[in-house]
This record gives sequence, structure tokens and C-alpha cells, in this order.
Amino acid sequence: MKTIQLNNGIKMPQLGYGVFQIDDPAQCEQSVLDALQTGYRLIDTAACYGNEAAVGKAIAKSGIPRTEIFISSKVWIQVSGYKQTMASFQKTLANLQTDYLDLYLIHMPYGDYYGSWRAMQELYRAGKIRAIGVCNFLPDRLVDLIASFDIVPAVNQIELHPFSQRRALRALMAKYRITPMAWAPFAEGQHQLFTNPTLTTIGAHYGKTAAQVTLRWLKQSGVVAIPKSVHLARIRQNFTIDDFALNANDMGKIDQLDTGQPLILDVASCREAYRLHHITYVQ
Repeated sequence: MKTIQLNNGIKMPQLGYGVFQIDDPAQCEQSVLDALQTGYRLIDTAACYGNEAAVGKAIAKSGIPRTEIFISSKVWIQVSGYKQTMASFQKTLANLQTDYLDLYLIHMPYGDYYGSWRAMQELYRAGKIRAIGVCNFLPDRLVDLIASFDIVPAVNQIELHPFSQRRALRALMAKYRITPMAWAPFAEGQHQLFTNPTLTTIGAHYGKTAAQVTLRWLKQSGVVAIPKSVHLARIRQNFTIDDFALNANDMGKIDQLDTGQPLILDVASCREAYRLHHITYVQ
């Protein structure tokens, strides 16, 4: 499993398994177990997904040493702030049946995320978290957080796929060595990603699917990806991306698919709505 080194020196698997929208506990537990048995060693969950306990059960059942599994979770909007984040973190540890996290993220840049970051810095320094980071932070909020605290986020988990490549944001992140982590790497199937002519034509040359080409493009771009599937065949297929490499021409063709806009979550618009109406938005 190829790893990527974060800005604090720890190594993180570059391909992981995400569990967003796997709501059935039994299905989530089995899917995570399938992913671990396939070879995945990064599992990404979140408090608001409601499936941390199922993830914890699968990890325990797998028999794989805890030190070999990289677990990422997130603190949600309603529990932002120092005290609530501390309490939420303890609940996350209990759900996941572990005494530390490899990566803990602020889920959205709303609410008292300053308080959350203070708590996360404290937990990090106490050795309870190996790396801390954020999700869905645009340049203004990211730079402000960096300027206001001692610890630079190690990761920014963002919508990132061939149709929304976030070049300006990634350039800023590169300046601070913040690793991009792609949620919805398949764009939730939008723009017919799985049958896109550019991706399928490239894939045909290597005997690969559009999904595998997408994951390989992300990997060669220095991005961590966390694809989700509850189907064992797809879980295995998504993992099989190290037996081919895209050439510069392939990479250039995929780069041209960028629309320059998010397709799934417009963080700036949601942030304004949250400010005005205190509406909760779920990733």
C-alpha cells in the first residue's frame, strides 16, 4: 500500500475506504470488513455518518493489528467548540473501540470551529490524535485558521474529482504542505463519470474501468482518495490500481475535464445560508 507523508511527518495510505451513506450497521460492518480483507488500511468515517460503531466492530473483527489501520473521523457542526469537541472525540473513540485516532478532521467550516481546533491541538499534543485537519475549507478560511493557530492542518478533505479539480485551492494547500483528500472521487456519478468517453477510452487501453482510471489519476496527482462501495467486486476493483500508470497524455486529457466548479457541495453558498439561518448541511 503506497503511503503519502503528511506535513507533520506521519505516513497515511493514499487509497482508503469511505463509509458515507452506508446507513445500515450490518452492511457497514460487512463492507468495512470486506475492504480490510481486500487490503485497504485507511478507513474514513465521521460522527454524523452514524456508523462509527459499525466501523469499530469491523476493525475488531478483522484481527488486523490496530497499528496497521489508519482511522480517520470528523467532528460535526452541532458539536463545534472546545468542550463539545472534547466530548464528541471521546464518544468517537468509544464507538471505534480505540484509544487514539490517526486523523481527526473538522467536518465543515461553520460554528465555533476555532474552539474545535483548540481542542484538537490539545488532543494532538497529548498523543490522542496522530494528525489533525479540516474538511471543505476554502482558501479564506484555511489561511485564517493557519494564521490564527500554531498547527497547520495536515489534510483538507474536499470535493475533488475529474470534473472539479480545485486547482487554486490545491495550489494554496501545496504552499503549506496540506494533503488533499478527495471525498466523492467519482463525483457521485455525475456527468456520467462511469461512462465518460475520455475516461473509458483511456481505461480501454489499460484494461481498466473509468473508476480505476479516476483513482489512478488522483493517486498520481498526490491526492488521497476514499471511494465507497458496498459491493465486494467494486471494493476489490477500486483497490486494483497499482498495476498500471497513466502517461502524461492521459493525465492531460483528464485535466481538461475540469469544469472549475464544485458539482456536489458549494461550500461558500452553504456557509452564507448557515450564517443567516443556522441551517445544517450534510456532506
